[in-house]
Amino acid sequence: MNTRLDHISVDVRDLAAQIAWYQEAFGLKTVFEFTLEGPGLSGVVLEHPHGWRIELLARPGSTPGLRARDPLAAALTEGYGHFAVTTPELAPVYAALVAHGAGEVMKPGPSPEPGIRMAWVADPEGNLVELTERSTTFSE
Repeated sequence: MNTRLDHISVDVRDLAAQIAWYQEAFGLKTVFEFTLEGPGLSGVVLEHPHGWRIELLARPGSTPGLRARDPLAAALTEGYGHFAVTTPELAPVYAALVAHGAGEVMKPGPSPEPGIRMAWVADPEGNLVELTERSTTFSE
């Protein structure tokens, strides 16, 4: 089967604020924005220069769902827990995200997977983001 991940989606409360945060924190650019008038759903697809995408969706009347404080708490609830990005330099990316308002969840350290270091942050609405650094060469 020839497939690859296209995007992840995160439901948010404040679409404008989350768009601004993800654009500034990760250097994402808007691919397209849309509104579905019937259900009142608004969304945007943002893309990183390396091709990964995130879709942010907002709908009036939404309520917070899983907002686990860390990855271990998230694993106690079935369903979406986090998304992950990889970087060749974990510590500076972690520090930059925290400087952009990410919540500190887990400082950089070893991962259970050999040859991987990881860290965790939360976006301004509390959604968990895993950061990984692989010991193999990272191609830009």
